[in-house]
Amino acid sequence: MKTLRLILGDQLNYNHSWYNSVSENVTYCLFEMRQETDYVTHHIQKVVAFFRSMRNFSEYLKNKGHQVIYFELDYEANTQNLQKNINQLIKEDGFKKFEYQLPDEYRLDQQLKSICSELPIESEVFSTEHFLTKRSDLAEFYKGKKQIVMEYFYRHMRKKYDIMMFNDKDPEGGKWNFDKSNRNKWKGEYEIPKAMSFNKDVSSIIELLKVQNIKTIGNINTKNFQWPTTRQECLEVLDYFCEHLLIHFGDFQDAMHTDELYLYHSRLSFAINSKMLHPKEVIDAVIAHWRQYPDDISISQVEGFVRQILGWREYMRGLYWKEMPSYAKKNELENRNKLPYFYWTGNTKMNCLRHSIQQSLDHAYAHHIQRLMITGNYALLTQTHPDQVDEWYLGIYIDAIEWVEITNTRGMSQFADGGIVATKPYVSSGSYINKMSNYCKGCHYKVNKKTGDDSCPFNSLYWNFLDDKRDHFKDNQRMSMMLNLLNKKNKEELLAQKERAYDIIQNPQNY
Repeated sequence: MKTLRLILGDQLNYNHSWYNSVSENVTYCLFEMRQETDYVTHHIQKVVAFFRSMRNFSEYLKNKGHQVIYFELDYEANTQNLQKNINQLIKEDGFKKFEYQLPDEYRLDQQLKSICSELPIESEVFSTEHFLTKRSDLAEFYKGKKQIVMEYFYRHMRKKYDIMMFNDKDPEGGKWNFDKSNRNKWKGEYEIPKAMSFNKDVSSIIELLKVQNIKTIGNINTKNFQWPTTRQECLEVLDYFCEHLLIHFGDFQDAMHTDELYLYHSRLSFAINSKMLHPKEVIDAVIAHWRQYPDDISISQVEGFVRQILGWREYMRGLYWKEMPSYAKKNELENRNKLPYFYWTGNTKMNCLRHSIQQSLDHAYAHHIQRLMITGNYALLTQTHPDQVDEWYLGIYIDAIEWVEITNTRGMSQFADGGIVATKPYVSSGSYINKMSNYCKGCHYKVNKKTGDDSCPFNSLYWNFLDDKRDHFKDNQRMSMMLNLLNKKNKEELLAQKERAYDIIQNPQNY
C-alpha cells in the first residue's frame, strides 16, 4: 500500500523501527513551516538547530535508500500549514495510507487527530519509541494519591529499569537521592574544561529566515554554530560529557558563575528532546563511564544526572499529558503583571538577571537553576502573568518544547498550578543567589541590605510577595515558617519593602 509517513521536527530518532527496512511504497515527509516558526517567537539558534537537524536527518534517510519529500521553508509548494501540506501530497501522489508518530505537544496531537478524521484514506499512529514511559503511566502510578511527588516515581523508574540498584529494593550507595551533595558553590577550585563545539557555517539558513521575514529573538554566530545537529555529533557531546564533565557534574549542578556559561553541565537537552539521542542510551553511557572510573567519579555525580533524565524528564512528560489542556490556563496565584522588557535585552542593573538573560540571548541556553532561581524567581516575585513567562521560556531556549517547558515553567517555577508539581513556591531573596553564585559581587545593588535605594530588589520583592499572597499559602505547611517570620517582621520595615517592591514592579526599566 502506498504510504505517506510524517516526521515532525522533534522526531529525529535515527534508530526508530520505521527505518529498519526500505520500501518503494513508503515515502517520508518533513516540513519547515511558518506554522512552527511563528506560533511563538523563537530564539534564532533554536530555529536554525531544528532546521539543520531536520535537513541532516532527511539526508540520512535518503542515503539509506528511503524515499523522502522535504519542504524547505521557501519551497514553492510549501503551504506553511501541516494539514494543507499533507492533503496536497496525498492528492497529488495518490497515497492510500497516512502514518505518523505520536506528537509530544498537545496542539499538534489535536491537529493531527483532526487531520486524520478528515482524510479520505486510512491512517495509523505509532510510538516515537523514545520515552521510557507511556503517556498515561504517570497518571496510573499516582491514581488515588493526593500528592504527585516526583521522588516516588523516580524510585519506581529506578526499579523498573534496574538502574543503579543492588537488588530489586535497595539502591546503590544506600540512598535514592544525593541531592544534598549537589548544592555546592563553584569557587574556581576545579578547572572547567572548555565546552565542546562544532564551528559550523549556518549562514544559508540565517539568510533564508531573513528573506522569509521570520521573527526571532537572540543572537547567533553565523560561521561558528556550536550545537550538535546530527546523531554522530550528539554522541560526541555525550562522550565529551562523560570524559570531561561528569566528574564534577553533581557537585556543581546548582552553581552559577559570571565567568562560566556551562560549568559541568552536559548541554545534551536539545539532542535528547529532538530524539537524536535516546534517554536510556544517555543514562547507560554515563553509568558505564562511572563503572570504568569508580575511584575518580563519586556516585553523587552520576545519580544527580540520572535523576534529571530518568526521574524529572519522564515525570514532567507524564504530568503534561495528565493535566493538559487545562494546565496551560492555570494561574492559581492570580498573577497579572507584564514580563519586564529587559528579558529581551538583558539591560538591567541586577547582575544576576543581566548575566542569566544575556547568556540566554547569546547561547539559547541557561541551566535549570538560572531558569528557576534567577529569571523564574524574579518573574514570580514580580507577580508576572504565567502566560507571558511561558511564552518567553518556550521561545528563548533551544531545548524548549511545550511538554517539558510548560510543566517546568507554569508548575515548578511559577507555582501557577497551585502545587501540582511543587509543594511550595520556589522563591527566594537575594541570599540564595549569593549562596550559589558570585553574581552579587560587583552588583549595583547590595545583597545584604533589606531596604533603601541600593538594597537588592529580590529582598523587597520576596517579602512583598509573601505578604501579598499570604492567603494562598496560609494552609501550606511548608510555608508556615516563612509566614511566621513575616508576621514577626517590623511593620515599618515591611511597609518600606512593600513600597520599594511596588516601584520595582511598576517601573522595571529603572532597575
